Amino acid sequence: MGREEVLAWVESPLQLVGAAEWAAAHRTTVPVAGRLTPQISATADELLSRGARFGELEPYLGIPWSLLARHDHWLVGDGFSGQFRLAASVLRPHRITFLDDGAHAIAYADTLLGRRPYARPNIAERGLTTVAAPFAAELVHRRAGARRAGMFTAFDLGAERVDALADHGFGIRRHDFSWTRRSAPAAPELGRRVVLGSALPVDGRMLLLDYVRWVRDAAAGGAVYLPHRRETPEQLDAVSTVTGLRVHQSGLPVELVLAGARGALDVHTLPSSTTTTLPLVLAGTGATVHTGRARRSARTAAA
Repeated sequence: MGREEVLAWVESPLQLVGAAEWAAAHRTTVPVAGRLTPQISATADELLSRGARFGELEPYLGIPWSLLARHDHWLVGDGFSGQFRLAASVLRPHRITFLDDGAHAIAYADTLLGRRPYARPNIAERGLTTVAAPFAAELVHRRAGARRAGMFTAFDLGAERVDALADHGFGIRRHDFSWTRRSAPAAPELGRRVVLGSALPVDGRMLLLDYVRWVRDAAAGGAVYLPHRRETPEQLDAVSTVTGLRVHQSGLPVELVLAGARGALDVHTLPSSTTTTLPLVLAGTGATVHTGRARRSARTAAA
């Protein structure tokens, strides 16, 4: 049997939504290898219920070697992934398209241009991940030279960066979550003000005290809180003490939860990919997305 054409290899809900958008834009059915991370299964089920053009969905841990080997074209959710670097170096796919991995899209574009090291931002890499990086980079640039590598992104990479990528052979296609909007059922009644949860405290980038203070300010007058998929029970317990805040556990990425909104929402978030994705998802509704910055405690400032 010959090699099959396309496979989406994703590790997060946003990457999975990107795969659904790619399938809709190209009017083709895409099988999916989905890493077993929080919200992946629920997101896949929800996308299928909305008519996503997914073929077989295969959950996996580690590298899905067999699936990857059977497909010539990989839709890659995380180009920085050490697993991708290793698999690409060994299997050398015929074509590669990179989907959005949150706010890392611009950093990855600069990596493709050689403007920064092939390393995930703000992470000290070591071991096999770093060993495989130059081999993966060579493969990606070789495919770009043959016009067989590109990005499918909702992020504005900037005209200069897009032109430079084109000069290197990379194809860049923007999307605006049109399928996500078109396929969305009516959003649940959440009220006008929505506060989006963040994993910054989980990642050690913000004290929980500072985070709760930001939530309290953002929720002034009453709000619904949509937790981040990686929030800890401790963080949720702390947030739940905020007066006038109602926690809404949907188990889905906010892009899917809010896509069917009909009223003008007032959304509050800390810096994240949602500052790009939600204005697109909520286009035409009159919604406003506010990007906050938590006040820093003396302990945070001294760290």
